Amino acid sequence: MTTIALLGNPNSGKTSIFNILTGANQQVGNWPGVTVERKSGHYKKDKKVEIQDLPGTYSLSPYSLEEEVTRHYLLQTPPDVLLNIIDATNLERSLYLTLQLMDFGIPMVLALNMSDLTERDGKKIDIEKLSYSLGVPIIATSAIKNRGLNEAVNIATKTHDIAHIEYDNRLEGALAEIGKVIHSSNRFEQIKCFEGDTLTLSQLSHAQQFEIKDIVKITEKVMSDDCESIIVNERYDLIGQIVQLCVTDISNGKANLTDKIDQIVTHKWLGLPIFVLIMWLVYYIAIQTVGTAASDWLNDVLFGQWLPETVSHLMNQLAIAPWLKDLVLNGIIAGIGAILGFIPQIFVLFILLGILEDSGYMARVAFVMDRIFRRFGLSGKSFIPMLIASGCGVPGIMATRTIEQERDRKITIMITTFMPCSAKLPIIALVSGAFFRHASWVAPSAYFLGMGMIIVSGIILKKTRLFAGDTSAFIMELPSYHLPHTTTVFKYAFDRAISFVKRAGTIIFVMNVATWFLSNYNFALQHVEAAHSILAHIGSALAFFFAPLGFGEWRATVATITGLVAKETIVGTMSVLYSHTSGVTGSNGQAIWQALQSHYSALSAYSLLVFNLLCAPCIAAISTIYKEMGELKWTLRAVGFQTLISYSMSFIIYQFGSAINSQNISFPTILALIVLFIGLYFIFRRPSTKEVSHELS
Repeated sequence: MTTIALLGNPNSGKTSIFNILTGANQQVGNWPGVTVERKSGHYKKDKKVEIQDLPGTYSLSPYSLEEEVTRHYLLQTPPDVLLNIIDATNLERSLYLTLQLMDFGIPMVLALNMSDLTERDGKKIDIEKLSYSLGVPIIATSAIKNRGLNEAVNIATKTHDIAHIEYDNRLEGALAEIGKVIHSSNRFEQIKCFEGDTLTLSQLSHAQQFEIKDIVKITEKVMSDDCESIIVNERYDLIGQIVQLCVTDISNGKANLTDKIDQIVTHKWLGLPIFVLIMWLVYYIAIQTVGTAASDWLNDVLFGQWLPETVSHLMNQLAIAPWLKDLVLNGIIAGIGAILGFIPQIFVLFILLGILEDSGYMARVAFVMDRIFRRFGLSGKSFIPMLIASGCGVPGIMATRTIEQERDRKITIMITTFMPCSAKLPIIALVSGAFFRHASWVAPSAYFLGMGMIIVSGIILKKTRLFAGDTSAFIMELPSYHLPHTTTVFKYAFDRAISFVKRAGTIIFVMNVATWFLSNYNFALQHVEAAHSILAHIGSALAFFFAPLGFGEWRATVATITGLVAKETIVGTMSVLYSHTSGVTGSNGQAIWQALQSHYSALSAYSLLVFNLLCAPCIAAISTIYKEMGELKWTLRAVGFQTLISYSMSFIIYQFGSAINSQNISFPTILALIVLFIGLYFIFRRPSTKEVSHELS
């Protein structure tokens, strides 16, 4: 078995190459943190070759989780060959990691990825000169076009003793300086290098006698600021010489397309409005225009007429028992159909998000949001998990591992799930379709409400003693713009849709069957009307809690509670429960809408939407929070904080809306005003002296 490890900077195309070579299905993104642990797979063309995908990292200094995972792997279980993925459009930045990898003495092959884009950016790389300068084989590759990848693997597997041309002579100046620093230092009597040999000061004073790789290892082990800065400077000097030798500028001083676009989309004043406009269009197109027509057909025709009528006729022919017929039509088809009917909207949404991500724009959003987040105590690095959480909260929470500051990481975990994930889209679409059919602002408002609550919550939490502290630095490589790869975009959307279908066919199926049973039988297991069922008693007992929010009705209460299992079940539960009221079988969207409109006002429906968008996430996300937090206490804090925020926002919106509609200020309206003032106090208050002292410490 030959082991090949893929290493490279974030956004270098490393994970895409791993997927192509192994046929795996890892998430590909234009931001750090997509791969936070190493993954392994077998080369499709030779099962005797194992390929390891290591986290993207800019260096091997163990300051972040990605660097720790990669460095530990190379030191403890070194692979047979390193396949270093280099972004050809950012050669100078990529080569720093390459020089560090050479110090490990592991045979290495360089894959010059995105090499087809360099001339577009006004640069031309002489691969032969670059290979000679580094002393390693280099293959020009393109992950998007699947070029050169198999050739790179073939070269890596042919030999385990690829010749390395030592570059001792290129760092002779560094050797003398290192010797001076160590010789003049009284802090170190002896230093152990990685091999375990002990070198005394007298030996170190004659540093020129040792090979450069040993000196580098020694000085990195010493971790003296002086020695480390010398090594870094000399490495970058060497990189500068290599780039000057191998790279030719053919741009004639003209700005490339990426720079021209970034002057607009990352502009200090225009960046945020452009982002708002783009996301408004994305949600409006997916939820209220293009995706709506297909969803209406699925709900009203396929699951509302054809399938129920066909199944009903078949069961009549087979003389199926009435209770089983009702279960299939009003439990399974009504519940599952209501969920699956939203697949077109979900698919269109993630097609649009995939285009933005694959083109390189979403990476700019993190840069733009860093300016805003930093004002409130967070960095753009916290926005990256939130972008990932727009697909699912679980990987979004896991992506917080890349945040170095523990307190910033905990804040991000607590607020990441405010972003509307794919599981929340059905409730957005349901409320938008039933109550705001022609209002273009409703669906986008769900996204921006989540964003707003993230910012507000970050401000509040950062001013508490638990989370006070400096904001962690945010450094991120912005990838060059390119036309979205059709396969990548459709795969991204298809994976989200398939995941949605799988959940509908498993946990949501079980929940809908349970909902049907509990809404048709009482505690004595007698068949009764829904209003006298087990669920009706449970929902009615808890409805008082939601009455101030405008939806204190037992069906909405039950649906909200089932949302803790999976957010998609909210729509499925309401479809099952209101199928009795609507008097139809199956998942007829128009009939369900009419039933909802008869029980709720537009304001109470929007309040229901707000609460379910911001409240505690599904059980899978809660368990992930517990795993990442490591303590039950912190998990309860996160869930409690999310529930408090959701209840407060829903309460304020409904009570203020009711006061405006009735032109009358009631006692609940006054309470909502008090809650608003309390929230504003926590937002604008100054941290106490104890909190400031804690931050300084």
